[in-house]
Amino acid sequence: MNLENSYPKNPKGFKHYQDFAVRDYECDVQGIVNNAVYLNYLEHARHKFLKNYNVDFVDMSKHGLDLVVVEIQAKYLSSLRHDDEFFVETEFKKLSKLKFLFIQTIYKKNDSTKPVLKAEIIGCCLDRHSGRPVQIENSILAAL
Repeated sequence: MNLENSYPKNPKGFKHYQDFAVRDYECDVQGIVNNAVYLNYLEHARHKFLKNYNVDFVDMSKHGLDLVVVEIQAKYLSSLRHDDEFFVETEFKKLSKLKFLFIQTIYKKNDSTKPVLKAEIIGCCLDRHSGRPVQIENSILAAL
């Protein structure tokens, strides 16, 4: 089965898609994925998104620049269960000279019309030495 065809089409441009499957230890006693685990899925998808655009946040950190999350807003719409296959759709937008936004949506692979979770994650780049936000390099913004 070609999973690429199961992804929703985006008329505005490219979105990154990261595949996952729920593992049994991610579920709580009710048999559904624990709410905190969704944040791990979103984070991993953001890392893969950045790597896809050759943005090496580990290398940036070695040079004293840390990409950090400053705010997360998530709306849980339905539940994932053990062995569900799903994907995270990730989009990037610049909000200001200092802030950026990731828009992320989780969909089950067998029904990409109904979101499981919608989230907006605001981040910035911090200079580790000063502890202050700094403007993201133009080379990084151009890559995204």
